[in-house]
Amino acid sequence: MKVLIDCAVPALLAPGGTQVQVEQTRAGLASLGVEVDFLRWWDRGQRGDLIHYFGTPSNSFLNLAQGAGLPVVMTNLFTETCNRSLPRLAVQGWLIRAALKIPVARSVKHQLNWATYTHAAHNVVGLACEKNVLETVYRVPPERISVVPLGLPESFLRAGPGRRRGDHLICTGTITGRKYFVELAEMARAAEVPILFVGKPNHPADPYWLRFQQLIDNRWVCHQPFVESQTEMVALLQAARGFVLMSQFENWCLSAHEAVACGLPVLVPDQNWSRERFGSGACYFKTLGYNTANVACLKQFYAAAPNLPAPAIRHHSWSEVAQDLKHVYTQVLARKSNAGDR
Repeated sequence: MKVLIDCAVPALLAPGGTQVQVEQTRAGLASLGVEVDFLRWWDRGQRGDLIHYFGTPSNSFLNLAQGAGLPVVMTNLFTETCNRSLPRLAVQGWLIRAALKIPVARSVKHQLNWATYTHAAHNVVGLACEKNVLETVYRVPPERISVVPLGLPESFLRAGPGRRRGDHLICTGTITGRKYFVELAEMARAAEVPILFVGKPNHPADPYWLRFQQLIDNRWVCHQPFVESQTEMVALLQAARGFVLMSQFENWCLSAHEAVACGLPVLVPDQNWSRERFGSGACYFKTLGYNTANVACLKQFYAAAPNLPAPAIRHHSWSEVAQDLKHVYTQVLARKSNAGDR
């Protein structure tokens, strides 16, 4: 079995969770003896048994892959959609199907990605709430969806709780508007709660980053650039009092899981992804953005954090993730073989 990996968004343009997922998936598969390579668009002689695409490929990509006899397994991060209620997902699905009945929409259907999920050989998601999106909105048959968790590197799996001697909370991730770093920094100053923000912007000239920079006072708002070393990140997490995140769009959130693996209690948005992963073991913001209720919530969490446990959840290694994916690939190739025999 040879797997070719492709990705919709280059890490150069948007480093972060997707990059980690792709790199760790490749390493995990290789550790199991699965032959794996990145899809080289310029290499006409490259060979493989299937393509694992991270993101949503175009319909023309799928058609070409199918014509070449290469099943496409898709991994999508439904960061916004998975946090919608089931009734809202049902309405979204109805609207899509209604729109496709309009002649103009039918004429450009091949340019839309709505049908991509049903045309792919298989869909892989990390959460049950993401599976709901595929089934409810796009009508993907359940047998062509697999829920495969995301993993953590061994350095985090072995870390365990630290001494948490710091008097600050910690927030990690790319500094972008959807993660509400500016609003969280403003809340830290209003609540007089010290937060260490660890991360960097997508671009140094990003206006949102420039706004965040103005809030750094090294008292309530401290900042450290992105940490390349996992060992250094583990040390930063183990020293903190707790982990806080106010993000508009998340699904699995590797940053929060890294914090939990290091023994930290977490304060996160009250959304489908966080309830599915942490249940009653986390503290929650009921709304997003700067407001008096969230300032009070942050202050309360900071005071209680020394006596709060981390959520009691199971963590997965990337080797375990790769085992699950290898099983998916085997099923996909078996379906292809059975279809060819008919």
